[in-house]
Amino acid sequence: MKRILLLLTVLAFCAVAASPAMAQANPFAGTWKMNAAKSKIAGPAPKSVTRTVVADGAGAKYTFTGVKADGTAYEYSFSTNYDGKDGAISGTGGPDGADTIAITRVSPGHATAILKKAGTQVGTAESEVSKDGKVTTVRDKSKGADGKENSSVTVYDKQ
Repeated sequence: MKRILLLLTVLAFCAVAASPAMAQANPFAGTWKMNAAKSKIAGPAPKSVTRTVVADGAGAKYTFTGVKADGTAYEYSFSTNYDGKDGAISGTGGPDGADTIAITRVSPGHATAILKKAGTQVGTAESEVSKDGKVTTVRDKSKGADGKENSSVTVYDKQ
């Protein structure tokens, strides 16, 4: 009986100890809000952006909701396995009018993305989660309608 009790205690301890490690398996996971004061957006900055990332096995589902500078609400989402393969973007207001995104994980808290519209690259992005897991910084580049390259830095605070 003591052995069974000891085994159950050890298993319970391992489960509790493993929970934070499992939660950290994808440091991008969580709800993030744009910090407008720390962001540098090319063009009119959105009034608000909330980024929700839900871990799904080796990948994740991303959902963005917000309000554009003109007051128009938008929401788009996509799923990724961080394998560099194109995934469909659904919803309205996607970045640079992209209809697909391909994300590759460089390290646990660092990923790169290629955005495409009708198969043609329209932008790139690089996302990095801070070591303390409280801030995500996204650096993106795209070409505007005028053909000039635009770049932005969007900072998100974990909620």
